[in-house]
Amino acid sequence: MGAVTAARPDLIQARTIAQTAAEPALIEACQWFAAERRWINEKHLELCRIPAPTFQEQRRAEWMVAQFRSLGCDARVDRAGNVLAHVNGDHGGQMVALTAHLDTVLEPRSPDDIRIGRDGEVTGPGVADNGAGLAALLAVAGALRGNRTLRDSALPLLLVANVGEEGEGNLSGMRFLCRQSGMGSRIASFVVLDGPATDHITCRALASRRFEITCSGPGGHSWSDWGVGNPVHAISRAITFFAEQPVSSGPRTTFNFGLIEGGTSVNSIPASARAKVDLRSESPSRIDEMAAWLTASLERAIEIENDRSTAGRVSAKVREIGSRPGGQVAEDARIVRHIRAVDSHLGIRAHIDCASTDANIPLSLGLPAMSIGAGGQGGGAHTVNEWFRAEGRETGLRRILLLLVQLMRDLDPSAAR
Repeated sequence: MGAVTAARPDLIQARTIAQTAAEPALIEACQWFAAERRWINEKHLELCRIPAPTFQEQRRAEWMVAQFRSLGCDARVDRAGNVLAHVNGDHGGQMVALTAHLDTVLEPRSPDDIRIGRDGEVTGPGVADNGAGLAALLAVAGALRGNRTLRDSALPLLLVANVGEEGEGNLSGMRFLCRQSGMGSRIASFVVLDGPATDHITCRALASRRFEITCSGPGGHSWSDWGVGNPVHAISRAITFFAEQPVSSGPRTTFNFGLIEGGTSVNSIPASARAKVDLRSESPSRIDEMAAWLTASLERAIEIENDRSTAGRVSAKVREIGSRPGGQVAEDARIVRHIRAVDSHLGIRAHIDCASTDANIPLSLGLPAMSIGAGGQGGGAHTVNEWFRAEGRETGLRRILLLLVQLMRDLDPSAAR
């Protein structure tokens, strides 16, 4: 027999997962997902209709606390705004954390912005990213609520609905959980739920840095003050210079100018302008190179604008507004072997990928972590037409539960039944 690889789980783990899945308590818990399909869908819809843009997650957090408590969990909000829920009380030892972020890039302006089609498809901001992950947290809590065998085994599970994952949230909720809260040192492994599907295993953290460019000048009238340095012209030129740089064919690298603002009217020379850019790469050193090129591009653009002006000059600065660390867990690590064995048992074909998620923080600290989808189907993330369909959700939930049980039994093998 050839050597075992990360893509093919060893026979011992495969048998372990099969035995776990065949336990009456696990069968009952997994059947709950199908029996309560309608309840899960209703909770998914309800939570998505509560606006939760980054930095404004409080209402949704309070709703999640109430839901967890109704499911028998000991739930509270920590100082960062994260919701922490112990499924079977806090026994003071090591835990496994199942997390999903509360915040969304866009928010519904009214409940009607989250709508259901005739085919059951849900459409609207955040319904997949991360409505799917949050609904899965509640589904796991619900499946364990009435399952006396699993609850009596004192499985050490912490459910976390965290703040600050998207955009300029800069992973603030996960940073607090891992680095500042008393919980961080007690979490042995992290399973991060981000979006739908079951086709990926993110165990490599994509590093990123985000910058804001600001440019200022005297401003004036478009006719009578013509010749004054124009901040919008300068920033536009800087973006062009930066975008013209050749992208290396080595580690995958991307950049995106996602926001440009400036000026007050079409016939006024702007007094200020700003732009925000996101730099990402599988190579942290490549991000540093791009950051240096960004500064050089801006300096060159400012010099040209001031050389062209006949009056007031412009000035500019670059400010870092976010940084996500990279990291990874080996593809033959125990947590990866577990999810591979679970996927083999369930007939799921998933690929290892590299992405930027809440898992970046524990991975950067050398902790076992991964990000996976919560099941179902979805797309259009970060748009008003984001969509989610529940087909396949139950398989995703079974996958999550089997992985969690195995990770928790690693902490105390005697907990196995």
